[in-house]
Amino acid sequence: MTRYAITHVTAYEYTESVSLCQNVAHLFIRECSRQQSEPSILSISPGPAVIEERVDYFGNPVHYFTIQEPHRELTVRVEHRIAVEPPLDIVPGATPAWERVRDRLGHDRAPDWFDAYQFVFDSRFAAADPRYAEFAAVSFTPGRSILDAALHLVNRIHTGFVYDPRATTVATPVAEVFEKRRGVCQDFAHLLLACLRSLGLAARYVSGYLSTLPPPGRPRLIGADATHAWVSLFCGDYGWVDLDPTNDQIPQERHILLAWGRDYDDVSPLKGVILGGGQHAIKVAVDVAVEDD
Repeated sequence: MTRYAITHVTAYEYTESVSLCQNVAHLFIRECSRQQSEPSILSISPGPAVIEERVDYFGNPVHYFTIQEPHRELTVRVEHRIAVEPPLDIVPGATPAWERVRDRLGHDRAPDWFDAYQFVFDSRFAAADPRYAEFAAVSFTPGRSILDAALHLVNRIHTGFVYDPRATTVATPVAEVFEKRRGVCQDFAHLLLACLRSLGLAARYVSGYLSTLPPPGRPRLIGADATHAWVSLFCGDYGWVDLDPTNDQIPQERHILLAWGRDYDDVSPLKGVILGGGQHAIKVAVDVAVEDD
């Protein structure tokens, strides 16, 4: 088990005064079997006139808040303390053939299967397409075990696409990522989702944090960590298995789960609407520090 202290700060600066803003924040850590967290601390400046905490459709904690006083800056800060365990070992070749999982998804009404079935369908940023099915078919050969095939596809995305933070934005469609072969973790997660859904499989988008390691002999930098994105694939009776195409791996204890949904649009850390403001600049700083026992 690894323990972390996490700080996530989002700061907006506006060229003109904002008279009103309403926001939705997915910034509190979702509870799951591998994570044990203390209550998170949320700080907002200016202070909101209204703030509510709820659980969204997918079971993620979410905050709604409104700021009604004029402001030129908005800062949202959240602090977490959490302990993360690695996932249970699973032998990829022992999982069922991917076609068996696909065919059963549309008919099995057992709670786990029925819940997973909703993640077969298209979403805004990850819709099925024959091009993605053809691309995925190289890995998903007839009769191949679902996790073995998925890991092969993850490796092909990792080796065949270039990580380039300047190539895309949060609104870049997956078709453009597929064509240019460039993007960031969010893009590679959407591409993997689109490939899996094009084959009729259930997969969901996962947002969270990744504890990065410094180069050998270099100190760890404050604020060097960032929010991260990966995918969780439903492997039938083996349950959900996480896959990180950016790093070509099954996420371990360095991956800290925040929320999941159909794609980024369901779980973006912070979004909202404003009145006024003119142009704006945004800065995000995330620090994930390992705590000593």
